[in-house]
Amino acid sequence: MNKNNRVLVAMSGGVDSSLCAALLKEQGYEAIGVTMRLWVSPDFEDEAKHSGRGCCSLSAVDDARRVADKMEMPFYVLNFKESFRTQVVDYFVDEYRRGRTPNPCIACNRYLKFDLLLKKAFELEAWYVATGHYARVEYDESLERFRLKKAADARKDQTYTLYNLTQKQLAHTLFPLGGFLKSEVREMAAKYGLAVADKPDSQEICFIPDDDYKRFLREETDVESKPGPILDLDGNRLGTHQGLVNYTVGQRKGLGIAVGRPIFVVELDVENNALIVGDDRDVFFRALVADDLNFILIDELKEPRRVMAKIRYHAKEVPALLSPLPHGQAKLEFDEPERAVTPGQSVVFYEGDDVVGGGIIQQAIR
Repeated sequence: MNKNNRVLVAMSGGVDSSLCAALLKEQGYEAIGVTMRLWVSPDFEDEAKHSGRGCCSLSAVDDARRVADKMEMPFYVLNFKESFRTQVVDYFVDEYRRGRTPNPCIACNRYLKFDLLLKKAFELEAWYVATGHYARVEYDESLERFRLKKAADARKDQTYTLYNLTQKQLAHTLFPLGGFLKSEVREMAAKYGLAVADKPDSQEICFIPDDDYKRFLREETDVESKPGPILDLDGNRLGTHQGLVNYTVGQRKGLGIAVGRPIFVVELDVENNALIVGDDRDVFFRALVADDLNFILIDELKEPRRVMAKIRYHAKEVPALLSPLPHGQAKLEFDEPERAVTPGQSVVFYEGDDVVGGGIIQQAIR
């Protein structure tokens, strides 16, 4: 396939992806707008209409189509419902069933936006896929590899959710908004006359408009939510929990027990359906083990490496030592114990503005 300037623009109906399309069109790209039609629950449209949110809704598709029409771009709706249900929703549910805390946005980026959508781009003889993510891609001649770098707007940076990108995917990916502040994006969208310029940002879990994942698991899935014992670290029973899916590591409120001091969730023991709690100091961990690793700045981790690490999307970066382990795993040792290290979440490694790589947290070590 010869390199060309044709680009598939993933349009969700929001301001970011809409401006992304407008900028690329202005820069001379042959832009084709596409919206991925994803699986949603039977009550999704009513919930999205009530909340005014939901980038998977029919109204969002209409917003994207109107922007494409204004930009005089071809526009297509792609049916990714089955893949989304399997790769994202089922994964989300299965992780909670295992007592873990997943990040569905990372799964969606990995399996849909930069895998299935890129394959669709190649079918349409397009060289690139573009999204409204706040991130930057640069090619480093000296390293002979693409680098994924943080966005100019630190508050909106989304590189945490993009650490699974491969060198091939980076070579065919455009992030037009990476150099702008969010405020600038809205200003530019207004100047282009885009009706979505003031549209609120979408919520974190696109297929749950009200963000109530507990309700979603209770009403839309077969995940069991059986009551069980609340135990301290010595095995003493302190009360009864209302189903492990209702709790996460580090949680303090809503435990329904009073012992005369603050108590926090330390572990979800799925095998025994037990909620393990402890004092605040018991929620701090000195290390973690991660697997399902992907590296961007390097080919592979061969020796210990100093990094800055994020253990969840909104966490601050902290200094740590990253070391390889057998069987494709890695150990991350924090300089200072880190709070609420949660299995199932992703950990992403940074050096300055560069994403070194990342993986899935399998074990938290005290």
